Amino acid sequence: MSFCKDCIQGVRHAGEPQGTIDIIDGVACYVATPTVDYPKDKVILFLPDVFGIELINTKLLADDFATNGFKVVAVDYFNGDSLPADIMNSASFNREAWFAKHGNEQTRPSLDKVIAVLKEEGVTKFGATGYCFGGRYTFDLAFDNAIQCAVVSHPSLLKVPNDLETYFSTSQAPLLINSCEIDHMFPAAAQAKADEIFGDGKFAPGYKREYFPGCTHGFAVRGDIKDPLVKAGKEGAFKATVEFFLEHL
Repeated sequence: MSFCKDCIQGVRHAGEPQGTIDIIDGVACYVATPTVDYPKDKVILFLPDVFGIELINTKLLADDFATNGFKVVAVDYFNGDSLPADIMNSASFNREAWFAKHGNEQTRPSLDKVIAVLKEEGVTKFGATGYCFGGRYTFDLAFDNAIQCAVVSHPSLLKVPNDLETYFSTSQAPLLINSCEIDHMFPAAAQAKADEIFGDGKFAPGYKREYFPGCTHGFAVRGDIKDPLVKAGKEGAFKATVEFFLEHL
């Protein structure tokens, strides 16, 4: 497993985050809470890409989900060592060396800690929306049936077809995949395999795959919204995710 160059490229977006950084059992989380009444037994786990919860794009997306009535907890499973935004598009950054220090043993415990605390606080239904690196953990949580609804956007680090087949046979979480035209981590062949395994009603909990032309891996978080196709893809992936959670969570 490895990263591609598009995993660390993109554009920073503009805006003023409305959420807070909360420490949950020692783990920093960006928490976005609706300003209107919302179901207290539901939480969306926002599982970020390698830029983590510090990237403004992540915070703004979490805020947007909160605006649509979901409490969102974005987890810093990189333990304060996510990639700084200023290396975005850097040709000199050694992405493989960074990844070697952020494998499952270093990152998964933080995620499990946060979920355990949220359960103690009365959360019984979890949705997960995972981007790039976070797509891997969305699948892992679905394998464990620790979440009740799963969305991945341009997922990384999946083994195809193995992980798709494991998901089909073990998980009860409805699955939405937001895919795109140019994606070395989840390319056209992987997208077609997902449709073959899950599509045509074969996956009883529910399956949907959206496809956004003219978009590259990372578009749903770090896409250049000055490009009309990328803007449409980013907004389309967000809309599809909200609608999927409203239907299945």
